[in-house]
Amino acid sequence: MEELKIKSVKNTLKYYLSVFDEYLSSTREQRTKCVPDDLFAAMEYSLDAGGKRLRPILCMAAAERCGCHVNDALPLALGFEMLHTATLIHDDLPCMDNDDMRRGKPSNHVVFGETMAVLAGDALMACSLEYPLVCIKNIQPAKLLNAMKIFSTAIGPRGVCGGQALDMNTTSAEGDSDYVRRIAALKTGALIKAAILSGAALGSDDDFKLNCYAQYGLHLGSAFQIVDDILDVTSTAEDLGKTPGKDAEQGKITHVTVYGMEKARKMAQEESAMAIKSISPILGGEDFLCELAEYLVYRSN
Repeated sequence: MEELKIKSVKNTLKYYLSVFDEYLSSTREQRTKCVPDDLFAAMEYSLDAGGKRLRPILCMAAAERCGCHVNDALPLALGFEMLHTATLIHDDLPCMDNDDMRRGKPSNHVVFGETMAVLAGDALMACSLEYPLVCIKNIQPAKLLNAMKIFSTAIGPRGVCGGQALDMNTTSAEGDSDYVRRIAALKTGALIKAAILSGAALGSDDDFKLNCYAQYGLHLGSAFQIVDDILDVTSTAEDLGKTPGKDAEQGKITHVTVYGMEKARKMAQEESAMAIKSISPILGGEDFLCELAEYLVYRSN
């Protein structure tokens, strides 16, 4: 990827990240009202731990490109980060992936204990729906309803919960060469797709346009998960902010174990190209979202 494009993508990511982090900080007092101190501390510990903030950035970027002011999309963007954070807290639990490090810090259950970590994840998941519904303004009711329908579908058995169930039950994968693709589509892809599509839905009800965003999100989510699988093998704890090699240690099925490193890299590039092809008819090939799809394939964390 050209150096100039990389710089452009990084600058745009930095802009959206600063907008989001400022909003997160400014809403802390509002979000702490009537919440037990210990519970809020556990919730905020993980929510404020940094990370790429990819899902809220995608939500804001798609909303903005569909005529919605970025400030009006912020409550939904925060909802997506709440939901993503909840899935990470639960994913790290001893009964799941049993990981003691997340985003370069001790995992939530290591600091607050398993019981409080479960409750913090549950609370963030509930707030991820409640907060946008309460705080979103200036959006037509029909568009808001459609956006929240897309959001809610990504949470349940057809989304991240379904993907986690498949990931934990790999005995069902025997003889199913597409099993790892199904895990990726639900566990990672569903939330990335929903962040993009629901953001777009805040500003547009055009079926063709929304389908372009849906296809873009589908392929981007797939590319992102494939690269995640690659980085689990090739990267370091410092770069990843979590323990590398956990997939192999736990005998998990990944794109690398199923297809091999070389083919996995090629698959990531192909999914990135499909994402760009999907969105180009409405944005053009040089838009940030197109360049982001290429950039994410070459990321190091």
